[in-house]
Amino acid sequence: MTIAINPMLLRAYTDEAASCGDQLVADMIVRRAHDCGLAGATVLRGRSGYGSGSEIHAHHLFGISDNPPLVIEIVDEEDKLRGFVRQLADLRDIGLITLERVEVVSRSSARPVPDGDAK
Repeated sequence: MTIAINPMLLRAYTDEAASCGDQLVADMIVRRAHDCGLAGATVLRGRSGYGSGSEIHAHHLFGISDNPPLVIEIVDEEDKLRGFVRQLADLRDIGLITLERVEVVSRSSARPVPDGDAK
């Protein structure tokens, strides 16, 4: 994984049951990010939450009516992430998508992040 010089964090909010055809939206986003060569993606599962539709998405005991919120996080360069957002236009069950600047202070390789390499 290469770290972007000016990294940004993209967050896409959806829910576990969101699908497009026979595929889950979260899985499609991760697959598309990988196919685009983005630095990495992680899907986070929440306990509960709601968005503009005011429907509360939650994890329920024993999985009955289970539909918790999901957040997909992707870190890469701003231009790559903005281009990637356009590739998600056909997925209807994505809620909010946000971008914010981040500072990378560590990465998985043994080499430290040099000063000025990630701001």
